[in-house]
Amino acid sequence: MITVEDVRRFASTLPRSSEHLIRDRVKFRVGRIVYVAFSRDETLMGFGFPKEEREALVASEPAKFLLPRESDLRFHWVEARTAALDVAEMRELVLEAWRMCVPKKVRAEQERLALLRPAP
Repeated sequence: MITVEDVRRFASTLPRSSEHLIRDRVKFRVGRIVYVAFSRDETLMGFGFPKEEREALVASEPAKFLLPRESDLRFHWVEARTAALDVAEMRELVLEAWRMCVPKKVRAEQERLALLRPAP
């Protein structure tokens, strides 16, 4: 199970990422683009994800992933149950969501630095 604190620790290491509390919901943004958001009760974590791939993701693990509410289907977004995620999987999902909304130059620099860091 992951928590908001787990995401906070990881997201704070990503360039241009900032945390906001909006209508009692924790959200992580790059500029004005939200790439991760939690439900008020923190049982769901929404994250940026390619529209064309989300149905396959949800179908692959329906106990873990779900489509966003109908009004949010127009966005590149999927939700996950926090109780079903481990920290390694959360880091991968958050990183990919972040990569979707930062400029290519920032993403390339982050990838270059990641290659230089020793594996945890």
